[in-house]
Amino acid sequence: MFTKQKYGIVEELKKSVLLLPAVIVLLCFFIVPIILTIYYSFTNLALSGSNAQNLQFVGLSNYKRMLTDPTTITSIKNTLIFLVGSLAGQTILGFLIAYFMKQKARVFRSVVGPCFLIGWVMPEIVVALCFMAFFKENGTLNAILGIVGVRNISWLYEHPMLSVIIANIWHGTAFSMLNFQSALDNVSGDIEEAARVDGANRVQVLWKIIIPCIKDTIATNIMLNTLSTLGVYGLIYAMTGGGPANKTTTLPIYMYNQGLKGMQLGFGTAIGMLILFVGVICSILYTRILGTKEK
Repeated sequence: MFTKQKYGIVEELKKSVLLLPAVIVLLCFFIVPIILTIYYSFTNLALSGSNAQNLQFVGLSNYKRMLTDPTTITSIKNTLIFLVGSLAGQTILGFLIAYFMKQKARVFRSVVGPCFLIGWVMPEIVVALCFMAFFKENGTLNAILGIVGVRNISWLYEHPMLSVIIANIWHGTAFSMLNFQSALDNVSGDIEEAARVDGANRVQVLWKIIIPCIKDTIATNIMLNTLSTLGVYGLIYAMTGGGPANKTTTLPIYMYNQGLKGMQLGFGTAIGMLILFVGVICSILYTRILGTKEK
């Protein structure tokens, strides 16, 4: 009996040793950075000036300053607008493309799908440059609209948030498309056929059969896209720099402007904690929704 217990302990130790590299990587690249971020958010850490040589604990000063800064409220509103617009576009477009590709629509399989895949593999800065050329006053969009008599519009100045949302939708739709493709492939064709035999049209089959079958995939996809969209920085900064007049200043842009551009790392990490808090709240919310649906 004792020998069996000893053998079991040895086996558990072997398994633990195999997990050790993963635990070390997790500590070094995830746990430790989060702990340091929390700590630095309570300090006067800076890149220049007297504070750069005299690190001090300042308590809640950074958070009080952040909550009283009007730009914080503006950046939160902009972040929510950017988040909702991007999620709606990526989810709806991704589902429609995957659905029509399953229906063996040649145009979607040979043209539309690859176009969005190209956008997904491109770096944010390249996507930003493409859409800057697309949206500028003498760009592609105004050239197309000019054919039907629409005046030139300065999209990046008059409609900056709409411009960056459209760019981000193109950049991220392929991820949703691939998720929905996998989910739709698992929906039995026999169920759809039975519904059509009972008199259901294509819209009814889509709404009452297909969407309920993939609801968990939809929720998971929205959760993953939420977390990735909250961290979008390079795309917005390259296209608008957060302007004009802070109209596209999201939380990541605000954090960069204060932390690196303004060289106030302590204040910047406090803003980073706000982004982390929003991400955690969204994750908990989506997890509970998924848990409720499973029950």
